Amino acid sequence: MNDILRSAHSGWRYVVFLLLIIAVIKALSGWFGNKPYTEGNRKLNVFTLISAHIQLLLGLGVYFLNGWYKIDSSIAMGRYWKMEHISMMLIAIILITVGNARSKKIAEAVAKHRTISIFFGLALIIVIVAILLMTKADPSRTFFGVS
Repeated sequence: MNDILRSAHSGWRYVVFLLLIIAVIKALSGWFGNKPYTEGNRKLNVFTLISAHIQLLLGLGVYFLNGWYKIDSSIAMGRYWKMEHISMMLIAIILITVGNARSKKIAEAVAKHRTISIFFGLALIIVIVAILLMTKADPSRTFFGVS
């Protein structure tokens, strides 16, 4: 079960990352291009939100099944997996959730795009920083490697 969850969590990150990049690009395009907020934009944002929440559930399963909450925090790799990774990813998912919720309450299309751009963009930056920190803390991991 542990191997399945770990593989699912490792593979699903590409879905989340790709959807997040596409959502940010489309939102920036809509914001700066004064484009209408379409049903396609809404669905993309919801799929990004759902994929991030699925990743969170998979990650929490891996976190608790592997006992990563017990790792020694004085070692860089232990601190990363025990505290930094989970904290940064939770913040990113909260940003995605809040951005999506706020965009629903806005009537103006450009403001919807701007809200998604800001919140999803910040989440994307946090995810990228977390990945870069992972490769620094755990030399056995690579940026694009599945592990």
